[in-house]
Amino acid sequence: MNKALKLTKDIMVMIIAVVISVLIMMAFAGPVGKFVNDHPTIQMLGLAFLLLIGFMLIAEAAHLGHVRIAGSEVGEVPKGYLYFSIAFSLLVEFLNLRLRKKREPIQLHGISEQGKSEGVFDHQGKQHMK
Repeated sequence: MNKALKLTKDIMVMIIAVVISVLIMMAFAGPVGKFVNDHPTIQMLGLAFLLLIGFMLIAEAAHLGHVRIAGSEVGEVPKGYLYFSIAFSLLVEFLNLRLRKKREPIQLHGISEQGKSEGVFDHQGKQHMK
């Protein structure tokens, strides 16, 4: 039986919960997107998290599928390793952001020029909000 169905038998509760969570995500998408775009190191950290989670999903599938590599079955990777690495990386990055708070965030090469040509940035490099 589905784990969500074990929590509640009322389908309307599940539908309302999903709708509310989507609305919350939509409300925070703009501010989170601006923050990520203003800090390229956060972009790289997000990419690293996606790769890490993708690798963990592949490892979990290999474990559940009893895949054998070099004569050994793929073992389970404890989730604590994943959670600790993500938490530690975020802690270090937020400490770095605090230390660099006084300075302007760095821009990736070429992004300002492209933004100016597309009308996203003005001539001082400030982003236009829509």
